[in-house]
Amino acid sequence: MELIKISAVSYLNTFPFVFGIKTSGKLDDIELQLDIPSICAEKLKNNIVDLALVPVGAIPDLDDPHFVSDYCIGAESNVKTVVLLSHKPLEEITEIALDFDSRTSIQLVKVLAGKFWEIRPSWRNLGPEEAEMNKDIETLVAIGDKTFRLASQFPYVYDLAGEWIRFTSLPFVFAVWLANKPLPEGFLVNFNKALEYGIQNKEEIPDFFSDKIPPGLDAIRYLKENISYDFDERKKEGMKLFLDLVREL
Repeated sequence: MELIKISAVSYLNTFPFVFGIKTSGKLDDIELQLDIPSICAEKLKNNIVDLALVPVGAIPDLDDPHFVSDYCIGAESNVKTVVLLSHKPLEEITEIALDFDSRTSIQLVKVLAGKFWEIRPSWRNLGPEEAEMNKDIETLVAIGDKTFRLASQFPYVYDLAGEWIRFTSLPFVFAVWLANKPLPEGFLVNFNKALEYGIQNKEEIPDFFSDKIPPGLDAIRYLKENISYDFDERKKEGMKLFLDLVREL
């Protein structure tokens, strides 16, 4: 059997998936690559990998996406790591800088700005790592582990998952597992078992990833309270609504 190449996101919220893939003993003959969300999508689109954790906003760009898992990166309350950070309250914001790392959060903030907050800012695209280096940014969409450091630098912090839930009363899905072709059924069964193993053993995450967790962060609490992994019907409903609204942008 050929190696099945997998691209997963390298953020804390994905560590249960990575832990399960690496330690469950369910998967052989794989190659795991860790990337930022936008690169996961590009690798799947360009057939560099066979399977990837793909930002929901990138799904329309894929020619023939195959949903392969009962699990996702989702939120049923504040997610903490997808935020709008600002030195001004919402009604005074005139420009928003956009994190390079994720397309979905950019689409989400544009949906919220136009449909929920009713503001009309200009948009400024940032380059790789620029969100962390530029000290003169007035308002910023930021995602991932860097938000734990950046949030304290801004007086106004708007959690984008929480804002979406206030807007729609539905959970939000940030990323789903997709393949670019049919994969063997036996592999998919074991893949889901590996993910389940990681989700059920979150308590082992801090020791396994001790060099990658931000200092002082209660990783277990974050993974249990802020990330929701089941790709259930309400999340699918929320994902469909989001993609419908993105098409209207």
